[in-house]
Amino acid sequence: MVDRLKSYSLSRDVETSEETGIKYIHYGDIHTKVADKITRKSNLPTIKNGIYESLQKGDLILADASEDYQGIATPSIIIEDMAFQIVAGLHTIAIRPIEVDSIYLYYLINTQTFRRHGYRVGTGMKVFGISVKNIMNFTTLFPSYEEQVKTGSLLLRIEKTIALHQRKLETLKQLKKGFLQKLFPKNQENVPEIRFANFQEEWEQRKLGEITESYSGGTPGAGNKMYYGGNIPFIRSGEINDDKTELFITEEGLNNSSAKMVSKGDILYALYGATSGEVGISKINGAINQAILAIKLKEDDDSYLITQWFKKQKDSIIATYLQGGQGNLSGSIVKELTLQLPIDKNEQQKIGAFFKSLDDTIDLHQNKLEQLRNIKNGLLQKMFI
Repeated sequence: MVDRLKSYSLSRDVETSEETGIKYIHYGDIHTKVADKITRKSNLPTIKNGIYESLQKGDLILADASEDYQGIATPSIIIEDMAFQIVAGLHTIAIRPIEVDSIYLYYLINTQTFRRHGYRVGTGMKVFGISVKNIMNFTTLFPSYEEQVKTGSLLLRIEKTIALHQRKLETLKQLKKGFLQKLFPKNQENVPEIRFANFQEEWEQRKLGEITESYSGGTPGAGNKMYYGGNIPFIRSGEINDDKTELFITEEGLNNSSAKMVSKGDILYALYGATSGEVGISKINGAINQAILAIKLKEDDDSYLITQWFKKQKDSIIATYLQGGQGNLSGSIVKELTLQLPIDKNEQQKIGAFFKSLDDTIDLHQNKLEQLRNIKNGLLQKMFI
């Protein structure tokens, strides 16, 4: 069903800045998705002149080595005619489909059915490998060629839609990043670069401890079954932006620990761990552990605006208080942080509402992206045997 093509042991030392018109695919390019669905725009490295067997549209290039078995024989595919010569490089297996649709074969190799085959026949401990013989020995049922083409075309369209939504999502995130810089004053300045109409007053500096009350929580004893399995959501630092939790505690667990209740709308700030410096507004009533600081506003300042200030300052706060990844944030540190706020509460609300609308749009695209990925994964499971 396929012909084997020539692969070369070309490593990084054959790259050149000269315009030779010859590019190559290294197994690392496949694993990092530099070479996935290869087009004329793919950023492949240029190599020195030489006499090589060229690849063409429809050819597949598989990585024959991987740091984990899931990456064994990860494929890339050339999906359009090239304006340059492409060569298969180090740790690759190049094949040309003869009696099977190339796009269908590409997706077949990406299924868990093929991954399980690779795991069974692969070799190695720290680095996994697979031979050409073991790839060629993979056996499965194929539909008619016409159905193969339709299946591959459907999956390819879904992936193009996923890529489109991914680009839109990244654009929105960059847009928000820019607004965070322009809608808040820069250091040593009292007004932002961009303002909503009819607001002219200088912003004022306030310590968080002056305008908020805050407290952290605790964890009920893990060995006491009476403390867990109740109806109180137990919010951990990785869940501060979620509307559900994995763990629930009982009233007894709450009363016999340092866990504290928070209300929907409270600001939740991650003090330490992998999520240190992350911030969110609680979407549920629940209890928090010691890694979370609950922040409640004393007055009618805009909570969403304050969360955006935390997002803008995250890198600076971490660099100051968690140098080298060591140490923890604390409630006392957060209380001493100084931020600038508009004096006019209407300006606060407008900025907060603007960022909330932008975040809602980002979430919408993120959810759409997840839905499309789930559809694609579901089809990969159900359309192949």
